[in-house]
Amino acid sequence: IETKPDYCKKEHVDLMLSYGVTRIEIGVQSLQERVYKIVNRGHNYNDVVESFQIAKDSGYKIVAHMMPGLPTMTPEEDIADFKKLFEDSQLRPDMLKIYPSLVIENTPLYKEYKQGKYKPYSDEDMIKVLTEAKRNVPKWVRIMRVQREISPNEIIAGPKSGNLRQIVHQNLAKQGLLCKCIRCREAGLSNKKLDVGDIKLNRIDYDSSGGKEVFLSYEDKNESIYGFLRLRKPSVDAHRDEIDQKTCIVREIHVYGKSLRLGEKEDSEIQHSGLGKNLMRE
Repeated sequence: IETKPDYCKKEHVDLMLSYGVTRIEIGVQSLQERVYKIVNRGHNYNDVVESFQIAKDSGYKIVAHMMPGLPTMTPEEDIADFKKLFEDSQLRPDMLKIYPSLVIENTPLYKEYKQGKYKPYSDEDMIKVLTEAKRNVPKWVRIMRVQREISPNEIIAGPKSGNLRQIVHQNLAKQGLLCKCIRCREAGLSNKKLDVGDIKLNRIDYDSSGGKEVFLSYEDKNESIYGFLRLRKPSVDAHRDEIDQKTCIVREIHVYGKSLRLGEKEDSEIQHSGLGKNLMRE
C-alpha cells in the first residue's frame, strides 16, 4: 500500500496489518523541511523518521518514494538527500522508487512554471542526480523504479528521456562502475542457472531505525544475487504486543529465478533448490 509519513503511524500500521498488507510504500519525496512546506506535503521530517521505525518494527519491508527536482532544490541537494537516505541510520529504507519532478499541464507546478517561479531539471541534471544515487546505493537496497511512465507529449517541462535507467547505467559503465542494487544483480533477470558450488552466503549487519538489521544473501563471484533474507531486531520503541526485546522478525525472504509449479524441480533452476530453507536455517 502507498501512503504518506503522517499516515503511517501506529494506528495506521495496525490497520494495515489487519488488512493483510505486506509492503508499505512511503511518499518521502524530499528530506528538506522547506520543501515539505512549499509543496504542502502536510508532514515534516520527524514524521518520516517515525513512520520508518514503526513500519519496520511491525515487520514491514518499506519502499521510499523520492522525487528529485522539486521546487527550490538543486542537483547537489538532491544528491546529498540520496546519500543521507542510506547513510543516516534513522532512515535506510529497503527499497526505492524515484519519480523525477515533471511539469504536467493543469497542475499547481504548471502554474508556477508558467509564472517563472519554478525551473525544472534538464535531462542532464536529472541523469547526474540518478547516476550519483545509483553509484552510492547499498547492496541491500532494491531500486524498483527511476522514473514514472508518462508520455513525453504530456510533459511540458522537465526530463523527457524515457530510458533514464539505461542512460544512467551507460554513464556508470563509462566510469567502470556498476549499480550494486538488488534489482541490477538479481539472477532471475539474467536467466542464470544455479551452480551450488559457485555461490556463497554473504552477511551485512547494519543499524536501522533504532533496531539491528541482518541482510543475508546468496551470491556468486560476480555478485549476482540468487536469494536474500532481511532479519530485524526491533527497536525498544516497537509498539506491537507480540514483539518484545527477545523477538526478531524476518521481514522479507526472496529467491530469484523462473517460477516452478509446486513439487516441480529442475536441477539448474534457482527456485525449489533449498536456498530459502537455508537462509531461514542460517
